[in-house]
Amino acid sequence: MGVSRRDFLKISGSTLLMGTLSAGLSPAEAKERELRTRGAKETRTVCPYCSVGCGIIVHTKDGKVVYTEGDPDHPINEGTLCSKGASLYQIIHNPLRLTKPKYRAAGATDWEEVEWDWALDEIAKRIKDTRDRTFKITSRSKVREKAADGTEKEVEKDFVVNRTDGIAHVGSAALDNEECYLLQKMLRSWGLVYIEHQARI
Repeated sequence: MGVSRRDFLKISGSTLLMGTLSAGLSPAEAKERELRTRGAKETRTVCPYCSVGCGIIVHTKDGKVVYTEGDPDHPINEGTLCSKGASLYQIIHNPLRLTKPKYRAAGATDWEEVEWDWALDEIAKRIKDTRDRTFKITSRSKVREKAADGTEKEVEKDFVVNRTDGIAHVGSAALDNEECYLLQKMLRSWGLVYIEHQARI
């Protein structure tokens, strides 16, 4: 059956009109169709996933996230989001999402839930222990020196290094410049030399 363009528009228009007339919603249905962002607080933030730094608007009600969307005023993504950024709302409300740290002791097969204070204290203790065990004040290295007769010879010398070779750090690409600067200062103060960043790897 051939349908002309004019007939197609007539059929489409009448279908739309019939759908509109039959859409008399009950008060309960009207409430159900109300936007979930109505009355929600808008907070602008940055997506936590990668180094692009897309802007996200987070809508919250009573301290709970009800919706997330791309920020159209953000200069980087102009309102668009990749699949990971767009699924942020689902990740927040995922029942399998971890909200507390878990710890598996050496030789154990199961993970146990621990408190944040214990986990952070344990990390700090292990960093301090590793740094104390592996810290070097000096390091011996070969250098070429000129002797009194003008000839060069290789000698070993001690150099002050104040470093630890037992700890390395890999930064997240979700960090901004200021966070990277502060992290770099802290890691250098511990004596780390193996400092890398996800965006460079």
